[in-house]
Amino acid sequence: MHTTTYTVTGMTCANCEKHIREEVEQIAGVTGLEVSRETGKLVVTTEDSAVDDALVIAAVDEAGYSAVRA
Repeated sequence: MHTTTYTVTGMTCANCEKHIREEVEQIAGVTGLEVSRETGKLVVTTEDSAVDDALVIAAVDEAGYSAVRA
């Protein structure tokens, strides 16, 4: 199992977390994730290796927020 943490800006409510979750869960290879507006963090879990950062950042962007690898 592999985890990667991202810092996400712009989250203010539970709906923000939901939108990010819906986008990132669509990425092939993602087996789990935690997203928290309180900490501003997104933790992505995969089985074998890390998912391409660009895919995660693009998914967060698609949800309307900004992310960088922490």
